[in-house]
Amino acid sequence: MMPGMRGMNQKQMMKRMGIKNEDIGRVTKVIIKTEDKDYVLDHPEVQLMRAQGQTIFNIVGDYEIVEPGAGGEEGGGEEGGLRIPQEDIELVARQTNVSDEEALAALEECDGEPAEAIILLMSRG
Repeated sequence: MMPGMRGMNQKQMMKRMGIKNEDIGRVTKVIIKTEDKDYVLDHPEVQLMRAQGQTIFNIVGDYEIVEPGAGGEEGGGEEGGLRIPQEDIELVARQTNVSDEEALAALEECDGEPAEAIILLMSRG
């Protein structure tokens, strides 16, 4: 225990030490890119901590390792860094009766969100 901190809870100690902690909210995806692979976390819990002029991200959730350029399960949409799984493309195409190419274009326009892409395509009727 640090001197002068007796009887304080963790939140009070952090505040006294100048550490600010905040929940970022509804995060849909985090991608950590390395030279040889990407770590993709869907719907993680993310907290932001600021201490002594530094920003620290605490990320909690399940992840998938994706090899860059691996054809595997990824369907496309990688030009701008957005990776859209083939299963999402097929779902949107099936639900809206459009080609995979049209489904991919709608997913890219909707930042990879299948529900939004389906609504977009159905509204175009």
